[in-house]
Amino acid sequence: MPQVQQIMETALYVADLDRAERFYRDLFGFKTIFSVDRLRVLSVHERQVLLLFTKGGTTNGADTPNGFIPGHDGDGRLHTAFAISPGEIESWRATLDSRNIAIESETRGPMGTGHAIYFRDPDQHLIELATPSIWGFST
Repeated sequence: MPQVQQIMETALYVADLDRAERFYRDLFGFKTIFSVDRLRVLSVHERQVLLLFTKGGTTNGADTPNGFIPGHDGDGRLHTAFAISPGEIESWRATLDSRNIAIESETRGPMGTGHAIYFRDPDQHLIELATPSIWGFST
């Protein structure tokens, strides 16, 4: 059976693309690598991107010069997690505090390992900063 290598794209649907792009760029240092009226593509790490779509703006498919992209959308408060190193937990707490971003919760993983910090973005999506050991992965 062929194998999947990684999750390459994660999508969030937002009310204001400019505000969302600023939030992720300023907080995480993500770089915008593609931008059109209904989409921002931010580079997260190596071969990983965060797609920010205008909420409701992608329900119909789109013809592009390179092919057709089927319609999709998301509604409600979605969730995504970004991996952090265990040694940066305190630094992330301080960074969030300095930006007046409230930490909603902190947990350990289901196996009692790792650490996760939860907070909300401007669209109320749940953002998690987690050490990979939360799922038993090496750091």
